[in-house]
Amino acid sequence: MGTFIVLVTFVLLFLMTGSLLVPLKALVINLLSLAASVGVLTWVFQEGHLTGLLGFAPIGGVEAYVVVTAVGVGFGLAMDYEVFLLGRIKEYWDAGADNDTAVAKGLQRSGRIVTFAALIMVVVFLGFVSGELLIVKEVGLALAIVVALDATVVRMLLVPATMTLLGRWNWWAPAPLKRVYARYGLVDGPALQGVPSASAPGEPR
Repeated sequence: MGTFIVLVTFVLLFLMTGSLLVPLKALVINLLSLAASVGVLTWVFQEGHLTGLLGFAPIGGVEAYVVVTAVGVGFGLAMDYEVFLLGRIKEYWDAGADNDTAVAKGLQRSGRIVTFAALIMVVVFLGFVSGELLIVKEVGLALAIVVALDATVVRMLLVPATMTLLGRWNWWAPAPLKRVYARYGLVDGPALQGVPSASAPGEPR
């Protein structure tokens, strides 16, 4: 089931961006973010750190249900933020901006919304930590960590940094897949107007 979700996500991101590298990068970074969040969860609840602050008695492990919930919900939220950010970047790229300008403008346009949306989610999930049931504490802390890491370290740092380093390779795909994207690609309205292009009209970027 997990493999199916990853494959479907990859295909949808390709149809959105027309790139093979952007979906792959998004999946790898999101999986690393989830792994880091599960690591923090293990450090707290399995190894017994922060017991006084969070008010629980460690039981030497983490409920499997909590891990599945954190990974499932966390992956969904992470991809939601990813799509929102990539959508803005792709708008500038389609309008003719060079890669660095598209990344910078896309981040500038979406960063505040992503940050405040994530802040709301973190506050809500941290409210679960005040519950008396250990499993509720685990779920709340796990999801709060997932969202906080994704909205700060991943979405505002790693994604723009990697996309800047990759440059025009971000938008690469073999010719057959480019034809697939040209026919079935997901386009969100008209391109932005008045964005300076990095190349002259008719020249490849």
